[in-house]
Amino acid sequence: MSITVYGVEITDNDVERELPYHEAAANPVQAAIEALVLRQVLLHASRATGLTADTASEEDAAIERLLAQEVIAPKPTEDECRRYYDNHPERFRSGDLVEASHILFQITDSTPLDALRTKAQDILLRVLEDPTSFDQCARDFSNCPSGEIGGNLGQLNRGQTVPEFERAVFALAAGSIAPHLVETRFGLHIVRVEHKVEGAQLPFNMVQDSIAHFLADYAETKATRQYLELLVGQADIQGVEIHGTGSALLQ
Repeated sequence: MSITVYGVEITDNDVERELPYHEAAANPVQAAIEALVLRQVLLHASRATGLTADTASEEDAAIERLLAQEVIAPKPTEDECRRYYDNHPERFRSGDLVEASHILFQITDSTPLDALRTKAQDILLRVLEDPTSFDQCARDFSNCPSGEIGGNLGQLNRGQTVPEFERAVFALAAGSIAPHLVETRFGLHIVRVEHKVEGAQLPFNMVQDSIAHFLADYAETKATRQYLELLVGQADIQGVEIHGTGSALLQ
């Protein structure tokens, strides 16, 4: 069955041309299809509001004008910025530093996750019982190049790693191993912190503008997703189900 949006067909050639833009997605073909469908949905909505376009660049401009016209996100207040600052003090520190090591069990599309988790858990128990075995286990089992040097990642500042890994390493005391596996987009990690240097809390007035920008961007992204969900829910889409919330257009 062919895919159509308000009667406009999305062909295999369309998907093939779109595919290179979504190679990093978990399902590149589905992501490409969703992006094409959402584009047609937005073009239909832009025409309905009187925004016309004949070329691809004009279509892009029409979509931008439509979103600017229809998506209204509230600006964060000072109280909201202060509340965010108070609730996330760890994000507003300067000079925090750790020296960390890890053993990575990489997750791929062909990886049997249950078996990998069992293996990682067994190695974690081994290094918790005998911390001196960490370096050798990293050499034997880690899927990260750092395994060749005992898993050592060197010195890390905040913002250098993915958030879930950062939270784990900065929460550990110096000389300790995380008692649980740390899961990130890269896989399962056994984490050890060798050394730790505490930084200082940045004052609110120094970070208020950056918090305001972050909260404004978040509010705009949320409002855009909600608007796209509304359009997709009302659209005449045949041949495919769209389960996302517009992420293909918000990357």
